[in-house]
Amino acid sequence: MIDIKSKKEIELMREACVITAMAHEAVAKAIRPGISTWELDKIAYELIISNKAIPSFKGYPSAYKDVEDFPATACISINDEVIHGIPNKSRIIKNGDIVSIDLGAHKNGFHGDMARTIIIGDVDNETKKLVEVTKQSFFEGIKFAKPGYRIGDVCHAIGEFVEKNGFSVVKEFQGHGVR
Repeated sequence: MIDIKSKKEIELMREACVITAMAHEAVAKAIRPGISTWELDKIAYELIISNKAIPSFKGYPSAYKDVEDFPATACISINDEVIHGIPNKSRIIKNGDIVSIDLGAHKNGFHGDMARTIIIGDVDNETKKLVEVTKQSFFEGIKFAKPGYRIGDVCHAIGEFVEKNGFSVVKEFQGHGVR
């Protein structure tokens, strides 16, 4: 269940979201062929920390005993990697990659959490369509993010739009709320 926030809580959430958006902008300006995902993660980390916030994902506890806690500020997934890509120095961005950057900032008891997909250089028309359909599916889901609807309604609208355009969604990862 998602709790309705007060005006004060929404303002505090907005602060975390602004920092998250700023981190995304810094990464988007730096991303290019030849840069490592580790370097991009470092840019996001420095931006978040310099704004007196904490990276939301760094140190997030693993659900598995044999897997360490999440070691990075951002999840950076390349091409067909679905989610939760771990940045490192040997993962180098190349021309033609589609790169998903998912990151969050925690400040004043609230999180900002955003993902963005960036096309690097030249890609084919089907890849461009995939990225555009994915972006538009967000707006289709937002139509149901209002009182009287549930997260499932948002997810259903997204899935329906994506499938109508010839793609599919990974149903195990359809959405969540943040505090």
